[in-house]
Amino acid sequence: MANLKEDLFYSETHEWLKVENDYGLIGITDYAQKELGNVVFIELPEKGKVFKKGESFGSIESVKSVSDLYAPVDFEVIEVNSDLAKNPELVNDDPYGKGWMIKVKILDKNQINSLLKSKDYEKIIS
Repeated sequence: MANLKEDLFYSETHEWLKVENDYGLIGITDYAQKELGNVVFIELPEKGKVFKKGESFGSIESVKSVSDLYAPVDFEVIEVNSDLAKNPELVNDDPYGKGWMIKVKILDKNQINSLLKSKDYEKIIS
């Protein structure tokens, strides 16, 4: 059984989005971090950058592979989790907490409706 949070939205590319009014936190799912293995490096965008839904906003490197990170919605980056530069393993240890990647201003809230709820995401990873 996957470790999923009911209050998050999920993308088919394994990112999660926690929505708080017009803002959101983005990270990768517990399933994704397990598939990647030990995370050794994360490349994240600079504050102020704007991304369209589906566009790559960075990458995550593990001992096994490198994967792109994809925007679940249109957003502007307002904060980057600087702890990940020194401690990328936080993504493995706490993917929904200390392993968050970026805080964003959501530019099109309607796009949230196209994301998956936890039970629907669970179906695609089972």
